[in-house]
Amino acid sequence: MTYQENYQKWLDFADLPDYLRQDLNNMDEKTKEDAFYTNLEFGTAGMRGLIGAGTNRINIYVVRQATEGLARLIESKGGDEKERGVAIAYDSRHFSPEFAFESAAVLAKHGIKSYVFESLRPTPELSFAVRHLNCFAGIMVTASHNPAPFNGYKVYGEDGGQMPPHDADALTTYIRAIENPFAVEVADVEAEKASGLIEVIGEAVDVEYLKEVKDVNINPALIEEFGKDMKIVYTPLHGTGEMLARRALAQAGFDSVQVVEAQATADPDFSTVKSPNPESQAAFALAEELGRQVGADVLVATDPDADRVGVEVLQKDGSYLNLSGNQIGAIMAKYILEAHKSAGTLPANAALCKSIVSTDLVTKIAESYGATMFNVLTGFKFIAEKIQEFEEKHNHTYMMGFEESFGYLIKPFVRDKDAIQAVLVVAELAAYYRSRGLTLADGIEEIYKEYGYYAEKTISVTLSGVDGAEQIKAIMAKFRDNGPKEWNQTAITVVEDFKAQTATAADGTVTNLTTPPSDVLKYTLADGSWIAVRPSGTEPKIKFYIAVVGDSNEDSQAKITNIEAEINAFVK
Repeated sequence: MTYQENYQKWLDFADLPDYLRQDLNNMDEKTKEDAFYTNLEFGTAGMRGLIGAGTNRINIYVVRQATEGLARLIESKGGDEKERGVAIAYDSRHFSPEFAFESAAVLAKHGIKSYVFESLRPTPELSFAVRHLNCFAGIMVTASHNPAPFNGYKVYGEDGGQMPPHDADALTTYIRAIENPFAVEVADVEAEKASGLIEVIGEAVDVEYLKEVKDVNINPALIEEFGKDMKIVYTPLHGTGEMLARRALAQAGFDSVQVVEAQATADPDFSTVKSPNPESQAAFALAEELGRQVGADVLVATDPDADRVGVEVLQKDGSYLNLSGNQIGAIMAKYILEAHKSAGTLPANAALCKSIVSTDLVTKIAESYGATMFNVLTGFKFIAEKIQEFEEKHNHTYMMGFEESFGYLIKPFVRDKDAIQAVLVVAELAAYYRSRGLTLADGIEEIYKEYGYYAEKTISVTLSGVDGAEQIKAIMAKFRDNGPKEWNQTAITVVEDFKAQTATAADGTVTNLTTPPSDVLKYTLADGSWIAVRPSGTEPKIKFYIAVVGDSNEDSQAKITNIEAEINAFVK
């Protein structure tokens, strides 16, 4: 069907709500094409798209269609999956509560139980709830750290991790088989609340999550002595972190937490920030202001669904340094391993997990403590799969997992990125460096001096719409068919093509990769640096990752600058 035919189909639907009809009427031709040329697809983290009318937008009909697919998947299992049901949570975005209860209404029509949170809750709590309530699946309504016009829909498996590829593919097949989203039937929400098929949950699950989170901190005596009065500034950036982070910090003994109150209220427009992304220094403007007022050592920010955390630390000159996702991962790993070693609780089979595009510095740190690093594809579900494997085989003890995109998980009672846990560890390690008369910035420098000056940069190029998708394909093909022979005048020692599942060494030797297929290319250089390129699974972007190691900070930065210029020249 052409985009014009799809558009007409929506226009002709008599029961279309007024706000969506208005949206259709306001569309110019380019917007029509973008809204209707394709269906919103499931990527590495479910669906994510602009809110509005259209098959390539997120709205009640696209949500109903996805949930109908999930209901059919549950019915196909034929066991007690319907009774076990689905946990549903949502963040502070436009239409989030509506999308959550629409999902519950579709499930109820199939006689499937759902547990819907009474108000907004973070992604990690949804992951926990799936496990805690022994559900078969979970739905999280969120567009994570995307700007205000977006929303999204993530599906979780029974382990509390995002649905692994096998189930996600089956779900996608069911969704695609639904030709008419307008025909998806929904139950009456209020009637099903009364029948108990839709159960509203809240505080009882919060309490259970907070019980589990108590074990995240390693050294309570350290917190008691150096953390109690340590000034921490926290901002939830108008999102769900407000529901748990403040309580978790107080429970752990951090008594001097200041919250950026202007950003503590749920606001779907994220009116105090351009983008609610804790990766960006701009999102810290109000936190820095408050930090200077109260003399805070550390500033932490969580994104709207509280699965990512950003950190800024006080420097000697009184300014705040914005840490990269890799730096946060490195300083966390170092502290967790060191604290367990000092306490005599570091297991012999300790393991850490990271994505293939995250820094090798953490691998170096892990090895120096005798721990094993497992590299997985991008997407936290692959870390969740590893945790599951460790638990089943009893071959390793999980210590921590992370992605350079500001996602961390310490304790595996959650199976997705958990910014609440991360905030607690960041606060504890700030107290640790304070106990030594140092700041977190000093801690990072110590790590570089010990392990080498690792530096990373991610370049994201947004290419939206029909043309953009084609451009992204063309760039990936150019790298595959006619890729560079060296980077920064340094020989390439191995090229890994995760789509072909091959690793080709400089002498032409080919070995097979063991990870599932994924559209990623990675070039490792003779000096230990690497470059990776991959299309984003959640946004219309292609991403280039540069990771180098040098003798000094200046040396590393120079390498990054040179490689970035070469990437730009190659892509043009």
